[in-house]
Amino acid sequence: MDSKVSDRAAEPGPAGEVPLRRTARDALKIVIVGGFGVGKTTMVGSVSEIRPLSTEEVMTKAGVGIDDASRVADKRTTTVAFDFGRISLDEHRVLYLFGAPGQERFWFIWDQLFSGSLGAVVLVDTRRLEDSFYPLDRLEHHQMPFVVAVNRFDGPDPQPSLDQVRDALSLDGDVPLVDCDARLRGSSKDVLVTLVRHLTTLHDPSAPHDPAALQEAAQ
Repeated sequence: MDSKVSDRAAEPGPAGEVPLRRTARDALKIVIVGGFGVGKTTMVGSVSEIRPLSTEEVMTKAGVGIDDASRVADKRTTTVAFDFGRISLDEHRVLYLFGAPGQERFWFIWDQLFSGSLGAVVLVDTRRLEDSFYPLDRLEHHQMPFVVAVNRFDGPDPQPSLDQVRDALSLDGDVPLVDCDARLRGSSKDVLVTLVRHLTTLHDPSAPHDPAALQEAAQ
Protein backbone atom coordinates (compact mmCIF):
# COMPACT_ATOMS: atom_id res chain seq x y z
CA MET A 1 0.00 0.00 0.00
CA ASP A 2 1.48 3.34 -1.00
CA SER A 3 2.08 5.85 1.72
CA LYS A 4 0.12 9.10 1.51
CA VAL A 5 2.86 10.96 3.36
CA SER A 6 4.68 13.47 1.19
CA ASP A 7 8.41 12.87 0.58
CA ARG A 8 9.12 16.58 0.41
CA ALA A 9 11.57 18.10 2.86
CA ALA A 10 10.24 18.38 6.38
CA GLU A 11 9.30 21.84 7.56
CA PRO A 12 10.78 23.34 10.75
CA GLY A 13 8.67 22.84 13.86
CA PRO A 14 7.38 25.54 16.22
CA ALA A 15 10.79 25.85 17.91
CA GLY A 16 12.66 25.98 14.61
CA GLU A 17 13.53 22.29 14.74
CA VAL A 18 13.27 20.07 11.67
CA PRO A 19 11.32 16.84 12.32
CA LEU A 20 12.80 13.56 11.20
CA ARG A 21 11.58 12.56 7.74
CA ARG A 22 9.20 9.59 7.65
CA THR A 23 11.28 8.19 4.79
CA ALA A 24 14.52 8.13 6.84
CA ARG A 25 15.97 4.62 6.99
CA ASP A 26 19.78 4.87 7.14
CA ALA A 27 21.45 6.29 10.26
CA LEU A 28 25.08 7.44 10.00
CA LYS A 29 26.97 8.08 13.23
CA ILE A 30 29.80 10.63 13.51
CA VAL A 31 31.82 11.44 16.64
CA ILE A 32 33.45 14.82 17.39
CA VAL A 33 36.46 14.51 19.69
CA GLY A 34 39.14 16.81 21.01
CA GLY A 35 40.64 18.30 24.14
CA PHE A 36 38.88 20.03 27.00
CA GLY A 37 37.19 23.28 25.98
CA VAL A 38 38.08 22.99 22.30
CA GLY A 39 34.54 23.67 21.02
CA LYS A 40 32.89 20.27 20.52
CA THR A 41 29.63 21.25 22.20
CA THR A 42 29.63 24.49 20.24
CA MET A 43 30.08 22.67 16.92
CA VAL A 44 27.24 20.22 17.58
CA GLY A 45 24.96 23.07 18.61
CA SER A 46 25.82 25.29 15.65
CA VAL A 47 25.05 22.72 12.95
CA SER A 48 22.31 20.50 14.39
CA GLU A 49 18.83 20.79 12.87
CA ILE A 50 17.29 19.93 16.25
CA ARG A 51 17.84 21.34 19.70
CA PRO A 52 21.02 19.51 20.77
CA LEU A 53 20.94 17.12 23.68
CA SER A 54 23.70 18.29 26.00
CA THR A 55 25.03 16.81 29.23
CA GLU A 56 26.83 19.95 30.31
CA GLU A 57 27.22 20.66 34.02
CA VAL A 58 28.48 23.74 35.82
CA MET A 59 32.18 23.50 36.62
CA THR A 60 32.89 23.44 40.35
CA LYS A 61 35.88 23.51 42.66
CA ALA A 62 35.96 19.72 42.46
CA GLY A 63 37.60 20.06 39.05
CA VAL A 64 40.41 22.32 40.27
CA GLY A 65 43.74 20.59 39.76
CA ILE A 66 42.07 17.97 37.54
CA ASP A 67 40.72 19.91 34.55
CA ASP A 68 43.18 22.38 33.04
CA ALA A 69 41.09 25.47 32.39
CA SER A 70 44.03 27.87 32.21
CA ARG A 71 43.55 28.49 28.49
CA VAL A 72 39.75 28.59 28.63
CA ALA A 73 39.26 30.99 31.53
CA ASP A 74 35.72 31.95 30.47
CA LYS A 75 34.47 28.36 30.43
CA ARG A 76 31.79 27.76 33.08
CA THR A 77 30.29 24.43 32.02
CA THR A 78 31.67 21.11 30.83
CA THR A 79 30.34 18.01 29.06
CA VAL A 80 30.18 15.00 31.38
CA ALA A 81 28.78 12.38 28.96
CA PHE A 82 28.19 13.50 25.37
CA ASP A 83 26.44 16.03 23.15
CA PHE A 84 23.98 14.88 20.51
CA GLY A 85 22.70 16.50 17.33
CA ARG A 86 21.19 15.53 13.97
CA ILE A 87 21.37 16.49 10.28
CA SER A 88 19.21 14.97 7.53
CA LEU A 89 21.37 14.33 4.48
CA ASP A 90 18.53 13.46 2.14
CA GLU A 91 15.19 11.62 2.15
CA HIS A 92 16.73 8.39 3.43
CA ARG A 93 19.99 9.21 5.24
CA VAL A 94 20.37 10.90 8.62
CA LEU A 95 23.66 11.97 10.18
CA TYR A 96 23.81 11.71 13.98
CA LEU A 97 26.50 13.74 15.73
CA PHE A 98 28.02 12.78 19.08
CA GLY A 99 30.33 15.22 20.84
CA ALA A 100 32.68 13.41 23.23
CA PRO A 101 33.74 14.83 26.63
CA GLY A 102 37.22 16.32 26.64
CA GLN A 103 38.45 15.75 30.19
CA GLU A 104 40.70 12.78 30.86
CA ARG A 105 38.44 11.54 33.66
CA PHE A 106 35.64 10.97 31.12
CA TRP A 107 37.74 9.32 28.41
CA PHE A 108 36.34 5.90 29.34
CA ILE A 109 33.14 6.95 27.54
CA TRP A 110 34.93 7.36 24.20
CA ASP A 111 35.12 3.68 23.29
CA GLN A 112 31.35 3.43 23.69
CA LEU A 113 30.81 6.48 21.48
CA PHE A 114 33.14 5.06 18.84
CA SER A 115 31.05 1.89 18.58
CA GLY A 116 29.13 1.96 15.30
CA SER A 117 30.67 5.24 14.15
CA LEU A 118 31.67 5.71 10.52
CA GLY A 119 34.20 8.41 11.20
CA ALA A 120 35.23 11.29 13.41
CA VAL A 121 36.13 14.95 13.52
CA VAL A 122 39.14 15.87 15.66
CA LEU A 123 38.67 19.46 16.79
CA VAL A 124 41.96 21.22 17.55
CA ASP A 125 42.89 24.34 19.52
CA THR A 126 46.32 25.56 18.35
CA ARG A 127 46.99 26.93 21.84
CA ARG A 128 46.92 23.37 23.18
CA LEU A 129 48.00 21.08 20.36
CA GLU A 130 49.22 18.49 22.84
CA ASP A 131 45.59 17.85 23.85
CA SER A 132 45.01 16.37 20.40
CA PHE A 133 47.49 13.54 20.77
CA TYR A 134 45.21 11.25 22.77
CA PRO A 135 42.19 11.64 20.44
CA LEU A 136 44.40 10.89 17.44
CA ASP A 137 45.92 7.85 19.15
CA ARG A 138 42.49 6.46 20.07
CA LEU A 139 41.11 6.90 16.55
CA GLU A 140 44.15 5.22 15.04
CA HIS A 141 43.78 2.39 17.57
CA HIS A 142 40.18 1.89 16.46
CA GLN A 143 41.23 2.29 12.80
CA MET A 144 38.52 4.90 12.39
CA PRO A 145 38.73 7.43 9.53
CA PHE A 146 38.87 11.05 10.64
CA VAL A 147 39.46 14.62 9.60
CA VAL A 148 41.15 17.31 11.66
CA ALA A 149 39.52 20.74 12.05
CA VAL A 150 41.47 23.64 13.55
CA ASN A 151 39.04 25.78 15.55
CA ARG A 152 40.42 29.28 15.08
CA PHE A 153 39.76 31.23 18.27
CA ASP A 154 39.82 34.99 18.44
CA GLY A 155 42.95 36.43 20.00
CA PRO A 156 46.00 38.62 19.45
CA ASP A 157 48.51 35.80 19.32
CA PRO A 158 49.64 34.62 15.86
CA GLN A 159 48.44 31.14 15.02
CA PRO A 160 50.29 28.40 13.16
CA SER A 161 49.43 27.58 9.57
CA LEU A 162 47.73 24.34 8.60
CA ASP A 163 51.06 22.98 7.38
CA GLN A 164 52.60 23.73 10.76
CA VAL A 165 49.69 22.04 12.53
CA ARG A 166 50.07 18.97 10.29
CA ASP A 167 53.76 18.74 11.17
CA ALA A 168 53.15 19.26 14.89
CA LEU A 169 50.52 16.50 14.97
CA SER A 170 52.48 14.20 12.62
CA LEU A 171 49.43 13.78 10.39
CA ASP A 172 49.69 11.66 7.27
CA GLY A 173 49.27 13.55 4.04
CA ASP A 174 45.99 11.80 3.25
CA VAL A 175 44.29 13.01 6.44
CA PRO A 176 42.13 16.06 5.60
CA LEU A 177 43.04 19.16 7.62
CA VAL A 178 40.84 22.27 7.53
CA ASP A 179 40.26 25.57 9.34
CA CYS A 180 36.92 26.25 10.98
CA ASP A 181 34.98 28.40 13.41
CA ALA A 182 32.82 26.04 15.45
CA ARG A 183 30.47 28.90 16.34
CA LEU A 184 29.35 29.29 12.73
CA ARG A 185 26.85 26.89 11.16
CA GLY A 186 28.35 27.20 7.68
CA SER A 187 31.88 26.58 8.92
CA SER A 188 30.88 23.53 10.98
CA LYS A 189 28.89 22.28 7.99
CA ASP A 190 32.00 22.52 5.80
CA VAL A 191 33.91 20.33 8.27
CA LEU A 192 31.22 17.63 8.05
CA VAL A 193 31.19 17.93 4.25
CA THR A 194 34.94 17.30 4.30
CA LEU A 195 34.46 14.21 6.46
CA VAL A 196 31.66 12.83 4.27
CA ARG A 197 33.82 13.36 1.20
CA HIS A 198 36.76 11.62 2.91
CA LEU A 199 34.61 8.64 3.94
CA THR A 200 33.19 8.37 0.42
CA THR A 201 36.68 8.34 -1.05
CA LEU A 202 37.88 5.65 1.34
CA HIS A 203 34.81 3.49 0.67
CA ASP A 204 34.86 3.96 -3.10
CA PRO A 205 37.84 5.87 -4.56
CA SER A 206 36.07 6.08 -7.93
CA ALA A 207 32.94 7.72 -6.49
CA PRO A 208 32.36 11.38 -7.40
CA HIS A 209 33.03 13.86 -4.62
CA ASP A 210 29.58 15.40 -4.39
CA PRO A 211 28.42 16.00 -0.80
CA ALA A 212 25.77 18.43 -2.07
CA ALA A 213 23.05 16.74 -0.01
CA LEU A 214 24.80 17.63 3.22
CA GLN A 215 25.55 21.14 2.04
CA GLU A 216 21.88 21.77 1.24
CA ALA A 217 20.63 20.08 4.41
CA ALA A 218 22.81 22.20 6.69
CA GLN A 219 22.05 25.57 5.11
